Amino acid sequence: MVKEIKKEKEFNDFIKKPLVIVDFWATWCMPCQIMGQVINNLSGKFKNIEFAKVNIDENSDLAEKFKVSTIPTLLFFKKGKLVNTTVGAMTEDEFEEKLKEFS
Repeated sequence: MVKEIKKEKEFNDFIKKPLVIVDFWATWCMPCQIMGQVINNLSGKFKNIEFAKVNIDENSDLAEKFKVSTIPTLLFFKKGKLVNTTVGAMTEDEFEEKLKEFS
């Protein structure tokens, strides 16, 4: 399941979990829509990873804080520490390979 984060405090608490991926996206972004579906599909398969999404139009401060200027941008956190960033959409197979490396 993918959690929608709406507030910075919620974000800060969420990323403290062991393995977290946060998808920065927007409703008007077609590659974001595609990536959102890929994330939904794989979130059930990787139970050890927590997934969240942040709408950049509603949370521009968070996007700015992490220098997100192109979407979709995925941030990978381990216990609150940013360990990887990817920009742009991926196929389900490509994303699954990334998840295997991360978990």
